[in-house]
Amino acid sequence: MKRILQFVLIAMFVAGLARLAGAAGEHGGQEHGGIKHGGEEHGGKTAAAPSSEDIRTAMKNYVEAETGYTGGYFEVTDPDIKKARRLSLIRVHERVGKTGDYYYSCADFKDEDSGEMLDLDLDVEDKEGILSVVDVRIHKVEGHARYTYDENDNRIPLPVAEAAGETGGE
Repeated sequence: MKRILQFVLIAMFVAGLARLAGAAGEHGGQEHGGIKHGGEEHGGKTAAAPSSEDIRTAMKNYVEAETGYTGGYFEVTDPDIKKARRLSLIRVHERVGKTGDYYYSCADFKDEDSGEMLDLDLDVEDKEGILSVVDVRIHKVEGHARYTYDENDNRIPLPVAEAAGETGGE
């Protein structure tokens, strides 16, 4: 509980600073189809949506906080190899999208044990202005996607051979 409270407080502080500094806008990447969020909530009232910079900052803060608890690495369990990977953050991508209730972006990581490069997708929830990472998935390993997205940002699993790069498909 203490860990969650610390993360929420850090995320709120950084998000507030980013908004005061006039956060940068989103860039039109092509990795995901991308549904633009109109910022309209129940009853047709416009709600202030977090900026792309706010979303990326929440992701970076989450990775940094988790890294502090796991001996200097961001640990993610890889369901394909059934073990935890010890990762170092390289960068969070500029593009931020929205699918359903969550915002998302990709981030590049290096596996410190295998040397492989991984692309992870992080989902961020906005609850009354508090941004929290709610899911982390391995999207690509060494450039080979495990799933893709359609034009509406729905996740589409790839056949195992294609995901492993054996069909030459990507």
